[in-house]
Amino acid sequence: HVQLVESGGGSVQAGQSLRLSCVASGYSDGCMGWFRQAPGKEREGIANIYTRGGITGATGYADSVKVRFTISLDNAKNTLTLQMNGLKVEDTAMYYCAAVGPDYSYCMPQYFFSRAAADGSRGVWGQGTQVTVS
Repeated sequence: HVQLVESGGGSVQAGQSLRLSCVASGYSDGCMGWFRQAPGKEREGIANIYTRGGITGATGYADSVKVRFTISLDNAKNTLTLQMNGLKVEDTAMYYCAAVGPDYSYCMPQYFFSRAAADGSRGVWGQGTQVTVS
């Protein structure tokens, strides 16, 4: 079965960068993504990437992180990465990686950025890593 383990969180000052990693075991093709949950707020999808046959394809980003964050997937290392630049105080949250679903429909904006995708009832989720920006 699929297991996901995140790492790379920490505390930084505004404007600095962090790189989150998520090692996936037992995972092959489909939609993977990063979600986050800030204190007192609902979990939200922020970035996704689709892979099929070892080839990564389209990516998608929430407006709040577009340009600043970059998602990538190293299929050889089974590692999903989120490069976060220009961090803001409002980026403070618990960050989760997820194997969202087996096909591209799970990466489509109308699903990925919805409450249904973020509520954790579907897909496989990591344990989360905390990012604090001050």
